[in-house]
Amino acid sequence: MRRDALVFAISGTFFGLIVGWILGSQNARPVAGLPVAASPAAAASTTASPPPLDVRRATDLEAQAKARPGDARVRLELANLYYDAERFDLAVPWYLDTLAITPTDVGASTDLAVCYFYTNQVDQALAQLERSLAIDPNHAKTLLNQGIILAQGKGDLAAATESWKRVLLVAPDGEEGRLARQLLDGLQGHPTLPAAGAGSGGGLPPGAP
Repeated sequence: MRRDALVFAISGTFFGLIVGWILGSQNARPVAGLPVAASPAAAASTTASPPPLDVRRATDLEAQAKARPGDARVRLELANLYYDAERFDLAVPWYLDTLAITPTDVGASTDLAVCYFYTNQVDQALAQLERSLAIDPNHAKTLLNQGIILAQGKGDLAAATESWKRVLLVAPDGEEGRLARQLLDGLQGHPTLPAAGAGSGGGLPPGAP
């Protein structure tokens, strides 16, 4: 997993899982344990195990962080190390430290939101994503994450749809746009969603399939 803040190593397997959950019974629960990935290039099987935590490297980075209290880089590296090992609880304080020094780091902010999501703090995750969007309202990976967390964490498909439509507006030709379009296509005709073109999003942007 790498650090540019895409919530899933999204693949056909994941897409089947999220659509299966969305289209299931009203009492269906979100699929747990899906891996988090920050880059489309890192997309992998949702059953893949995280890399083991490099304890020696973590200890060394923590010593560096203690010795250099104003160094955002070492804190971010440590946060990323814990994130990649899926030790999201340990990554959270280091992302917070990073943002205390570099508050406009949108990637760190969105990765922090993902950590909140995977530590069962859905409301905190969504609030952190709003902070990311205050930094960059057009950050495609943040918008894609927002939609996925709204769908999985809140069951709010209408709000998730609006986030994914915004991805298509800001990054129609990017990997995030492709994934958003795939998710939107999978939800066409779902009974809890407004008809195409309804609602504040006004439908897909011109030229979108």
